[in-house]
Amino acid sequence: MQSLRSVPRLAQRAVWQRNLISRVRLASTAASKTLKIGGRDVSVPTGLFINNEFRKSIGGNTFGVENPATGREILQIEEGREEDVNEAVRVARRTFESPEWSGINPSHRGDLLNKLAVLMERDKEEIIALEMIDTGKTYKQASNLDFPGSVGTLKYYAGFADKLNGLTSFNIPGAFAYTRREAVGVCGQIIPWNFPLLMFTWKIAPAVVTGNTVVIKSAEATPLSALKVCELIKEAGFPEGVVNLVSGYGKTVGNAIANHMDIDKVAFTGSTGTGRHVLKSSANSNLKKVTLELGGKSPNIVFPDADFEKTIDWSAWGINMNFGQTCHAGTRIYVHEDIYDKFVDAYSKTMAKLKVGDNFDPTVDQGPQNSRMQHEKILGYIESGKQEGATVHLGGKVAQVGSDGGYYIEPTIFTNATPDMKIMKEEIFGPVVVISRFSDEADVIKHANDTTYGLAAAVHTQDYERAIRVTNALKAGTNWVNMYNFVHWSIPFGGYKQSGIGRECGEAVLENYTETKAVYMNMGIAAPK
Repeated sequence: MQSLRSVPRLAQRAVWQRNLISRVRLASTAASKTLKIGGRDVSVPTGLFINNEFRKSIGGNTFGVENPATGREILQIEEGREEDVNEAVRVARRTFESPEWSGINPSHRGDLLNKLAVLMERDKEEIIALEMIDTGKTYKQASNLDFPGSVGTLKYYAGFADKLNGLTSFNIPGAFAYTRREAVGVCGQIIPWNFPLLMFTWKIAPAVVTGNTVVIKSAEATPLSALKVCELIKEAGFPEGVVNLVSGYGKTVGNAIANHMDIDKVAFTGSTGTGRHVLKSSANSNLKKVTLELGGKSPNIVFPDADFEKTIDWSAWGINMNFGQTCHAGTRIYVHEDIYDKFVDAYSKTMAKLKVGDNFDPTVDQGPQNSRMQHEKILGYIESGKQEGATVHLGGKVAQVGSDGGYYIEPTIFTNATPDMKIMKEEIFGPVVVISRFSDEADVIKHANDTTYGLAAAVHTQDYERAIRVTNALKAGTNWVNMYNFVHWSIPFGGYKQSGIGRECGEAVLENYTETKAVYMNMGIAAPK
């Protein structure tokens, strides 16, 4: 096998590909499994999706997927490793460079995304059931938020297929210039466990519509909905190798994607710490393009003139969405001193009414946290808040739900916290908020911006001059006025500071998946002498 060190850089890709081929064994097919979910039989593939086939892993490894409502294993699926990523990249590169993909009418890429959306709508209940059983989401959140957001994303980006236009210029004497938007190439994508279905579509849709090919890693805790959608990708008629899914762990699959010499761009959504490793891996490998959507510690500011009842409802949704397991959760609530006591009382009553329990019970508001690790992490932060002297105003302990186990936590409110406490500075990713009082607009802006993150923020006021003034001063990528946790696929989403690099959603994300080529045409300029 030839060493890359003995070859000039320009020839390394060809050697890399030959080395990969020599390592790959003939793939064997992995069977689907049928699960009984909420009284419904749901079939789900268990293999790695490579070249439009559900394959067994090259090393023969599998791992278990857990139901967070019980803590028990649902099923085993194939576990990818570095050699599986290599094979997926080889296939994706071959497809990207083939005329069957790179040479097709661009509008056909939009047709494929629209067909996938239609098939997802056909199988809506099965997809939602899979999303619920391995995430712990309630039906109303999965069906009203995750599913329509995923389908909407596919349809939205389908519309861009024939609208990736360049520019023309006649402003240079003696020359004509134009630009082209061209696909980047093979895109590695790594998605988180909290919104597996939504993040899958957020990642693949802009990559596919711009003509790239994809090697995507789902989160090991929540891989099922992505596997189901890959089944529909094949049915929709996507060419072989356009979308490839390698399930597995971050230290193996994620690391292999981030360090791969033949991946041209990587998109990662997850923790800031892991994002740093992805960025370093890009620098240490082939300087692949990187976009990162990372953590947050978002402020939610309530002025005394806010519509009180609506503010209570939106502030509750600011933490209740996905049970606090969102990067833009409104975990730091700042309330003006004139209404602080009234707000804390009303907000606490609203949170106390939430029903915590089995996420398949339609009357339940909050299901289990996603995993044992996440459950223990949240409880650790709650204990830290207690030890550092903050007041537990509500909750602060494990929620007792049935006898089947599961990872449940009571909605928790802290008061009397200081800015230096861990619960004020670090991302908890659970149903925990801190309510603080303020008296001065300039002071609350200072506290709101006193964070290493900058993903989201909100302002509640009926004074729109104040709303504009304050949102202009907040260092956050997404800002809400008189609402919270409302994100739409047509509007750019991303953060300032350590909350990420680049943007997801909207037309802005297409910049991440295209290269701009400039072409100059000589129209009579003589060569300099």
